[in-house]
Amino acid sequence: MSISFSGFLSCVPFVLTARSGENASPFPILMRGRHGIGKSSLVYQIAKNLGWNPKTEEIVYGDYAGGYDVVERRASQMTEGDLLGMPAREPIMVNGRKATAFNPPEWLIQACTEPVVLFFDEIDRAVLEVRQGLFELCDSRKIAGHVLHPGTVIFAAMNGGVHRGASSYQVADLDPAEQDRYTVYDVDPTAEDWLTWANDKVHPMVWAFINSNHKHLEHVGDYEPGKTYPSRRSWERFSNVASSGKMLKGGKADPVVYNIAASFLGMEAAVSFNDFVKNFKDQVSPADVLDNGEIDRTDDFTLTQHCALIEQMEQDEYFKSDLNSDQLGNMADYMMSITSEACMKLWALIAAHDTANPQNLHGTTGTNGTLVATFMADLLTAQYDSKKS
Repeated sequence: MSISFSGFLSCVPFVLTARSGENASPFPILMRGRHGIGKSSLVYQIAKNLGWNPKTEEIVYGDYAGGYDVVERRASQMTEGDLLGMPAREPIMVNGRKATAFNPPEWLIQACTEPVVLFFDEIDRAVLEVRQGLFELCDSRKIAGHVLHPGTVIFAAMNGGVHRGASSYQVADLDPAEQDRYTVYDVDPTAEDWLTWANDKVHPMVWAFINSNHKHLEHVGDYEPGKTYPSRRSWERFSNVASSGKMLKGGKADPVVYNIAASFLGMEAAVSFNDFVKNFKDQVSPADVLDNGEIDRTDDFTLTQHCALIEQMEQDEYFKSDLNSDQLGNMADYMMSITSEACMKLWALIAAHDTANPQNLHGTTGTNGTLVATFMADLLTAQYDSKKS
């Protein structure tokens, strides 16, 4: 069974802070999932919420914790020497005889002397000898006599597993004993997971497109050899290129946009995105509507575009604090200009937060002279005939 990113993040604090006995150490976590979904980014996100209490020798979790450094190694590119280190130039004496000593690699010294997130990516593409070394590291928290710091946590990631699409990857299977060393999660993030993460990280037009076209976020199913498919990673990369080149301007179908989109996302997604750009009016932000009162800019919006704008209001956290009087007036006018479906979606998001907005909005009168409370009552009793219904 797969788990979303939000579900995974709700489990992680319990796994990493559990103590099963005296001097207990955190359990290693293995994420299995498709490529390009953000497994690595998730590890770095978790690391920001980790901390170590040296007095109690316990791991703490929360945005107050201070954060851990991430020591990342690509297991698929490691050899035995990357685990054990290199022989020291000077031998050591053991019972009167010379012996070889090994200088451990810097990542191992760091993980043994301070609390860090030790992250091994692509472990199912690693050679067997490296996997055997990681076996000991996850099981006994030591390798070649070097013991991990009690606050160091281990994460691993791989593309294989039992999730959808796993059979498309040329990777090795972990044997039962190897897998048993980890707490295993098959991560399958939802479109909402990506939209939440991408809100301030991709171009607004890319965000709006995915918000309205979840099916183009990533490919699900078998892969045709040599064909380019969209992924969460490729959308971010395309957005970075398009944003730096200032190519995304609503209403202009620049051929360069299609060609670049096709190279990152494949033909189907590129065609749909290019059409979206052509038919997209100048970007309307929540601030344009709520702060500036530019309601008329949404007059030609479709239901999909209104829903995208409303979700952007939620992402921009307009509903998490009390709206001022101007914003309430603009919100009232906007509510009375949209379809009943969009209006109910908007009201549900407003009411979901513990603020004074629902009560204050009920008492607000729009520029058409209608009280929001009266408008909502008529809407709920199907007496209000919206101009766009």
